[in-house]
Amino acid sequence: MTEIATARRSRITPEREAELYEAVLDLLRKVGYDALTMDAVAARTRSSKATLYRQWGGKAELVVKAIRHGKPGPAGEIDTGSLRGDLHALVTREDDCVMEQNSALMRGVAMAMHHNDDLRQAFREQLVEPEMAEFRRLLQRAVERGEIRPDCPALDFLVHMLVGGFATRTLIDNQPPTQAFLKSYLDAVVLPALGVPTT
Repeated sequence: MTEIATARRSRITPEREAELYEAVLDLLRKVGYDALTMDAVAARTRSSKATLYRQWGGKAELVVKAIRHGKPGPAGEIDTGSLRGDLHALVTREDDCVMEQNSALMRGVAMAMHHNDDLRQAFREQLVEPEMAEFRRLLQRAVERGEIRPDCPALDFLVHMLVGGFATRTLIDNQPPTQAFLKSYLDAVVLPALGVPTT
């Protein structure tokens, strides 16, 4: 990226950026990804469309960055001294109300990804891959502590198990995920699969 482009991108203050992201998430919750337009974001945030495109390139990148901005800090920074403690701490970073809102939001975005290649690519590059790297850090510490065998076959499926808990809770049970549900799920399914004691 050229210095001029970098300078142009850095004109938005962190406070203004947070305000824009909150507006995007609010619109996303109300109308969904497909009906969300850059015109609507510009009107809601008193911005020009040109500024939005210059800063984010397009709707997919703006939406994914807004979702990422609202997430708690990196999972790899959690270090309670045990994998069970780390995973339970991960679950408690958001209260039940926030988890319910985020679950509905992610369900809508997941549906939109099926027919929006740009959204799927932005989501993978900016959310999935960084989060996978953070999970690998968390799991590597557990391996180094001797909690998990390095050749444990379930290691490759941790993220699938975690996403599965969220997805089945909302899609099959028609209930939002809660801290209590997710902690029980971790103790009953995820940790035993990894060979980690739950007491």
